[in-house]
Amino acid sequence: MISEAAHSLADTVTELLLLTALKRSRKPADEEHPLGYGPARYVWALLASVATFVGGGVFAVYDGTRALVHSESPTKALVSYIVLGAAFLLEGWSFRTALKQSSGEARHSRMPFLHYLRHTPDTAVKAVFMEDGAALVGLVLAALGVLGGQLSGSGVWDGIASVLIGLLLVFVAWVLGRSNADLLIGRALPQQMRDAVREELMAVDEVKGVLKLTTLMQGPNEVLVAAKVDFRNVSTAHQVELACEEAEERLRTLLPAIKRVYLDPTPDRRADVVGDEAP
Repeated sequence: MISEAAHSLADTVTELLLLTALKRSRKPADEEHPLGYGPARYVWALLASVATFVGGGVFAVYDGTRALVHSESPTKALVSYIVLGAAFLLEGWSFRTALKQSSGEARHSRMPFLHYLRHTPDTAVKAVFMEDGAALVGLVLAALGVLGGQLSGSGVWDGIASVLIGLLLVFVAWVLGRSNADLLIGRALPQQMRDAVREELMAVDEVKGVLKLTTLMQGPNEVLVAAKVDFRNVSTAHQVELACEEAEERLRTLLPAIKRVYLDPTPDRRADVVGDEAP
């Protein structure tokens, strides 16, 4: 029960940090931060995963280990069942909401649910879903620990349940921490989407080739695209300008999350070398 109390406290802190992440990431770009505050979401979400790891996982493992070493006789099982039952209902309602939102976004993105949950850049939704799911599993483990202690008269079962709850929270914190760290380092669009971006650029009449393409997810709905583009040699400066505008419109139609497009007109030196060597 103490481990579940620590779990609930860690969840509360996590939700507050995620709320802070949402508010900070929505600030508009300014002169000091010309690319916006989108990555701030991942900084605060990473702190939330640390809170889950330390405040929930580590404490629960410690408490469970202490209970195994210093076994105590369980008491007040009825009160524990009532508290756990009420908590299960509340967490179940929260999990239902998180499941509904994440499955709806998966359908909107035309992705299988598990694939979306694994690769989504919206780590706030992922965190709420995983932590609510872990909370339900943790409550079941706590109830089994109370039941085991009630039937056997030993506090060992309570210690085992606490250790399992702690390991579960450590796993959740590791998954969320890894996802946020990956996005903070800088994650590109999936390969299939990068190929689609390249095809859209090549579809512009004045574009001869895309020499280098860089994509960067700066938030759930904020993507940056930068490319070195080889324009046709006969194109005028005005035609190149119009081609850049057309390319930007095409990319934003393809993926509305693309907010910034930077195209660098660059000659293909390899083609020049091949042309010089040709008979």
